[in-house]
Formats: sequence, structure tokens, C-alpha cells
Amino acid sequence: MSTQTHYPESFALLPLRRGVLLPGTTMSVPVGRRRSVALVESLSKGDVIGVVIQRDPSTDEPVLADVHGVGTYARVERIARSRDGRNYRLVLEGLDRFELREIEQSDPYWYGRGDPTPDGDGGVEAEVLADEIRSHLRKVAGGNESISEIVESSREPGRLADRLVSALEVDRDREIQVLLTLDVPARLRLTATIVAEAKARWELQQKIGSEVRRELEKDQRKHLLRQQLRAIQKELGEGTEGEDALAKLEQRLDEAELGEEAREVVERELGRLRATGGQGPESNVIRTYLEWIADMPWNARAELQGDIDAVAAKLDEDHYGLEKVKRAILEHLAVLRLSGKNKGSILCLAGPPGVGKTSLGQSIADATGRPFIRVSLGGVRDESEIRGHRRTYVGALPGRLVNALRKVKVKNPVILLDEVDKLGQGFMGSPEAALLEVLDPEQNKTFTDHYLELPFDLSEVLFIATANSLEPLSAPLRDRMEIITLSGYTPQEKRQIARGHLIPKQLSEHALEEDALQIDDEILDTIIRDYTREAGVRQLGRELTKLSRTLALRTVRTAGKQPPRLKVDLDVLRESLGKPRFFNEVAERSSVPGVATGLAYTPVGGDILFIETSRMKGKGGLQITGQLGEVMQESAKAALSYLRSQADRLGIDVTQLESHDVHIHVPAGGVPKDGPSAGVTMFTALASLLSGRRVRPDTAMTGECSLRGRVLPVGGIKEKVMAAHRAGIERVILPALNQRDVDDIPEDTRAALELIFVEDMMDALDAALEPAPGSSTSAGAGPAALSGTWSSGTAA
Repeated sequence: MSTQTHYPESFALLPLRRGVLLPGTTMSVPVGRRRSVALVESLSKGDVIGVVIQRDPSTDEPVLADVHGVGTYARVERIARSRDGRNYRLVLEGLDRFELREIEQSDPYWYGRGDPTPDGDGGVEAEVLADEIRSHLRKVAGGNESISEIVESSREPGRLADRLVSALEVDRDREIQVLLTLDVPARLRLTATIVAEAKARWELQQKIGSEVRRELEKDQRKHLLRQQLRAIQKELGEGTEGEDALAKLEQRLDEAELGEEAREVVERELGRLRATGGQGPESNVIRTYLEWIADMPWNARAELQGDIDAVAAKLDEDHYGLEKVKRAILEHLAVLRLSGKNKGSILCLAGPPGVGKTSLGQSIADATGRPFIRVSLGGVRDESEIRGHRRTYVGALPGRLVNALRKVKVKNPVILLDEVDKLGQGFMGSPEAALLEVLDPEQNKTFTDHYLELPFDLSEVLFIATANSLEPLSAPLRDRMEIITLSGYTPQEKRQIARGHLIPKQLSEHALEEDALQIDDEILDTIIRDYTREAGVRQLGRELTKLSRTLALRTVRTAGKQPPRLKVDLDVLRESLGKPRFFNEVAERSSVPGVATGLAYTPVGGDILFIETSRMKGKGGLQITGQLGEVMQESAKAALSYLRSQADRLGIDVTQLESHDVHIHVPAGGVPKDGPSAGVTMFTALASLLSGRRVRPDTAMTGECSLRGRVLPVGGIKEKVMAAHRAGIERVILPALNQRDVDDIPEDTRAALELIFVEDMMDALDAALEPAPGSSTSAGAGPAALSGTWSSGTAA
């Protein structure tokens, strides 16, 4: 047990930014702060002060909350002045701990009040722990004289812990933890843990150092042997395999028609490769880099075919329909031919899955004579996937574009950037931002990959990007591309595609005869209507694959006999494809008042959605469910507000709204929904609920509703109308200002639907609701009929 020294109740304080002074240790402290310098100038050798540790070293004017609550009494052993005379260095000896109660003054220096907390004897537990630590250190300390001296001279358990932690040079937080531990046994346990960690760290350092020394000796021996081998080969006049490979590489680089800048880089790297003697890891890195330069198509071009009629024929052969898309592509290629420029361009084919975006890119390449390569960008989150990795990294490689050009071996191919809307963004940068330079014809002629670090001309590449939705793309990226929108196919187009492309393809892939699968138009329409509901034809292809497999199984079972023919009827459909997956639920959903059928636009095409409403006794509240976004919720509130304002005109008892709560729900609650185009549908459903008049089951609608009852235009008209047609809808209510979009709808779809254009919500109600019980007025006889009706392709 240490002899307790009498310490003053108040004493000068020296806050330390860094370092920790533990009792029984000595520390040299640089002093530079104004108050600390004032303290040092008032001290003499042998004076006792209090040393506390700052929580944050950057604090210049610490207060009580900025320092730890336990400090160390310190005796001044030496005071030294710096050469410039402005700063000091103080040598302090730690004596005992104290608990700081308050800081009494801060001018001219800090002065505090505290209570001494000398170490007790710790009891038998402390003595046992101290003996165990001493015993362990005597075995492992070896030639470390400072540790051995501490072990032998520190008889007090608490002082042993303090001196050991200070000598082991642990991090600041550990030292503070030891300083704050007043209980001696607990401090010894913490010290034992620190000693064990220090031992493990020292053993690891010894192991790593030994391995490094062995590797260095091995490398030196290999280098010496290689030098001797080259000398022997030189005397014998023999060349090495590496020298032959280097000569071939130099020949390839000479034939690459490099520019001046690239030639300078190649000569420099060849000199470095020769200096390494072709040996060692650095030579492999240099050789790989030079091989990439030699493989790049610096001036190699594909011979282009300029016959526009041939391109048109190829597009018609590979794709049915899509007339506007084909025309846009042909116009684009015609401009390139008339301008006589080799400059490439950037097209973006946007549309739902399965409509032929990727195959259109292949057809353009085949028709123009350019090589085709696809670069998948879905899920790419690293900017280096586009620009490449810098050669300072181990295993660095160029980006996907340079890799694609190396594969096609020409500088004017068609590069399909597939799924560009599904680019991610991570901590490694934004690949979409890296594409901005690639897809800018004014900048990409000097595109520089991080790996090559040489400008490469991408201006002759015909880039074709594909996307399901344009919303995820940033405005600058969209601005760099010419957008060509591909909508879904009509049932008639799907039937033609199935007969002209899908069925022959499946029969060929399953090694079946051309007429082995017999499907009439009625059965094919049943497959399209009851087993698929998509904008494209991908799922239709899968269903035809199942039929082909059924036929293939019958063919194998009747081996050696006459090849079977499969006449597809409803029984065969159920056997091969199972029960129908889709059915017309419009009539069932709309059989009660308060349910209306709306139309929605999604990244995979149009779709129908149902707005369901209900009322119950309450206080006039509105509840909205179905995972609706803010815009859609606001549309519901606007529709209800307009309904309240027109209650007298609609014959609705306002007291119903005041004494009942209204609930609006949009099914498929797991799918987020948003947008303003459901306003008309919500108003119609609410009006149907409160008036008791059902919404016609053959009618769907879309449009934004204003507080004044105006029906405002919305987007995606073509996709929505085609979705209504697929779902068996016969009448569609549209905003009058969307009448200009009718030309985009396929003619057979227009002919099959009655399109009703309305300007006011009252017109929409007249067209959508069934007549009131006892009324002889037919739906559509009111203002809606006057606002314009489109039937069989002509406007009324």
C-alpha cells in the first residue's frame, strides 16, 4: 500500500490534449496554450499540480464537462523553454489519482478543486492478480529490460498496473480507461487483458516479419539465378521464349496504326518491359496493358451497307407491326447516309418487356452490316464498370465498353446498352453519370478509359439503349438520347407474331415438323386472352413452348411410327397449360354500387385497376387504403370535395356525408400506386356509392379531376386503352383534351372500343353510371354524349 501524501484541496490544473499521465510514470508535455504557458511560468521544480485529460483534443477552452472526472497529481521535475521563447516543455511525474469536483477559475490559468483517491491495498484478490501478471511477464518479456524492471520493482498492485499500461504504449482510449478505473482488482483485470493483446500483437509482428524476410531472400535468390541464366544463354547464343513473345507483341503494336499519343505511351512501356527482363509481377502488368492496346480497333471499321430498302426488309422480316418505330429508325439511318458522316448516334428504345427492343438492335446491326454486341447494365453499381479501373489496382481491367470494342474488333459497331434504366448507384460512384460522356457525340470522340489512359474515338459507334421506363433516367442522360417509344401489341398483332415467328421458332427448337402443331385463330386468341396478360409476347412464347413440349413427348412415345400431329383444342390447352390464369373480373367487381374501373400506366404497359368505396356510420371522415402515393390521395380528397359541393345537383343527402365515414380502397395493396389519373374514377365510384347507381361493367375511365369539376388530360393513353381492350372493356371514358392521342392507338383497337371524351365530371357520370331505378334516361344521353363520342374509328 502506498504512503498517502497530503495534497491541497485546490490546485492548479493542466488539461492535456493528447497523452495520459498515469501514477508512477513520467511524461514530457509540450505546452503552448496561453493559459498553460501562464501556469508553467508560475511553477518551480518540485511543485505539485493536477493533470486532467480532455475528452476532445480540439477544444481550446475546456470547461468541467470537457475533461474526464479523474486526473493525476503530478510533480514538476523539469521545465524547459523552446528556442523561440514562446512555448515550454514540462517533465511531470505522476503521483496519485484525484476526482475533480469543479474548476474554480480559468484566468490567468485553470485552477480546480478535487479529492485524492489513493489506491487501497486491493485485498488478497489484487495480490493474486498482480502475482499472476508478474509470473506471466517473466516468461514472455524476454530481453525487454523496461518491462522486466517494472515487474521486479513495482510491489504495489495498483502501481504495477499503471506502469505496465504506460510502458506497453497502448492507444489513448485504453490508457484513459485504466486511469478512470479506481478499483484496483478491476484495474488489474483490465491490465491483464491489455497485456494479452500486446503479446498477441507482438507474436503476429514476429511471424509477419519472419515471412517477409524469407520472401525477400527467395526473390533475391531467383533474381541472381535469372541473371546467371541470361548470361549462360547469351554465351550459347540462344534466345528465350519471353524474347520471342516480346517481338510478336512489338509487331502487333506496329500494325495497330496507333496515334501519336498512344505511340509515345507504347514506346515508354516497352522500354520498361525490356528493363524488367520479362520477369516478375511488374512485367506481367505491363505486358497485359500493351496487349490491350494492341487488341483495340484504333482504325478498323466495318463496311457499312447503305441500302435503306434492305434495312426496311430486314426489320419487317424480324418484327411484325411496330410501324412507327421502324419508320423512326429508317429516318434516322437515312439522315446518316445523306450527311455522309461516320458519326454514330444514340437511340433509346423504351417500352415494356417482351416487345422486341433487344431484337430490334440486332436487326439494325444485321441490316447495316455492323457487328452487334450487347452490354448488360442492369444492376451495375460501380462507375469503373463503364470507365474501367486504374492500373494502380491489382487485377485492374478496362470497362465494359472497351471490352466490347475489343471483342468486335471494329470501331463502328452497334452496341446495345441493355436495361439502362436499371443502373444502380453505390459508394463506388454513379455509372449513369459515367455514361453522360459516352453518350454525347460531341465528347465521346476522346473517351478515356481509366485503364488505358488513352483517348479512344467512340463517335462512330451506333449506341442503342433499351429501357422499360424513362422515369429512373436523369434529365441529362435522357437529353443525350433520341427516345423511340415501343408500346404493347394488340391481340391481333400477337396472333400474327405467333404464327409468323413464335410457332415456327418453337417447332424448330424442338425438332418438330413445320405443320406438327395445328392451332386455329380461336384457340390462339384463347391463349392470348386467358393465359397471358402482357404488353409483349414473352409469356405467349412460354405457353407455346409448353405446347411444343407436349407434342415432343408424344413424338418420342410414338417413335418409329408416323409422326403425330397435335390439334390444339380446349382440352389440350387445359392438359398442357393448366386452367386459365386470367378472367374478366370487371362485371363481378362492378356488380354493386361504389366500384369503378380505372386505367393505369405502368413500366410494363397499361393495366386496369378497381376503385372500391364503402361507407359506414361515423363523423364524416375519409379513409384511404391500398398503398397510394400522395398525389393519388390528394385526387381522392379533391373528388370528395367536389362531390360535397355538387351534392344538391346530384341528389345526394349531405347529412349522409356528415354522419358517415367514407372508405376508398384500391386492391392489390402490396403494389405502390400514385399519379393523378385516377381522379375521375374515384369521383365516379363515390358518386355511385352515395347515389346507389351502379357503374356500367363494360366501362373504364381515366382522367384527372379538378376542384371545379373539369376533366384534365393525362398521359399513357395508348397503353391504357390497349389494357382496357385486353381486359374485355367495351367503353372507355377519356379527357376531351386527350382526343389528339387517339391516332397513336392501333386501328383495330379503336374499332373494337367506344371512346367517350368528356370535359366535365357531370358528363363522365352520365356516361359511366347506369340509369337510376325508375328512370327512362339511358346512360350517355346527357352532356357526355354532346362532348364527343369515338366509335368504330370515327369521331361523332
